[in-house]
Amino acid sequence: MLDKYKTVRQQASKEIVIKKSRFIGYGKPVDSEEEAVAFIEEIKKQNWNATHNCSAYIIGERDEYQKQSDDGEPSGTAGKPMLEVLKHQGVKNVVIVVTRYFGGIMLGAGGLIRAYTDGAVAALEAAEVIVKVLHREVIVEVDYTWYGKLENEFHARGVRVGGTEFTDRVVITCLPEVTEADPFIAWITDLTQGQAVISTGEDKYYIENE
Repeated sequence: MLDKYKTVRQQASKEIVIKKSRFIGYGKPVDSEEEAVAFIEEIKKQNWNATHNCSAYIIGERDEYQKQSDDGEPSGTAGKPMLEVLKHQGVKNVVIVVTRYFGGIMLGAGGLIRAYTDGAVAALEAAEVIVKVLHREVIVEVDYTWYGKLENEFHARGVRVGGTEFTDRVVITCLPEVTEADPFIAWITDLTQGQAVISTGEDKYYIENE
């Protein structure tokens, strides 16, 4: 799993008008190529009467799955520039579709490339580019006498806490970044003079700075 990567927050769309043609950019985060294809088909069905529904996606930790479609526009004028926007933004696990409703004015090859580039940018703006960071669950179990100190230290350091359970002892699920997990465990051990019982759980992605 990657320590961090850029993607989009949500499925969303944004419309722009260029020389009377309507271009609607749709963006969505996806986890698989099948999910991306299904989304493209969904948008095509939704906009069955559109002139074109062009698409592009990049999926995989190493961007293994990349595909683009001009959907009837002149070769290289739609899907390719859309894919280039995804590459330029450095996002992954993202699919975008730009739907065109022809307005009667021909744009020419250069105009189409600019229009579909703008449509792709609009899709990403609507879907909101974010950074996901991999965090590790570090479960800290301590006596109640340590809880106040730990709470103050976590607050001062801005430690992400996933939850706290109060039973015969206090169990705190901390969420340091994966790259900081080992130093974090060492810090907790030192802070509690070795009295904390520490274990690790799952690795999960969280949005950076949230």
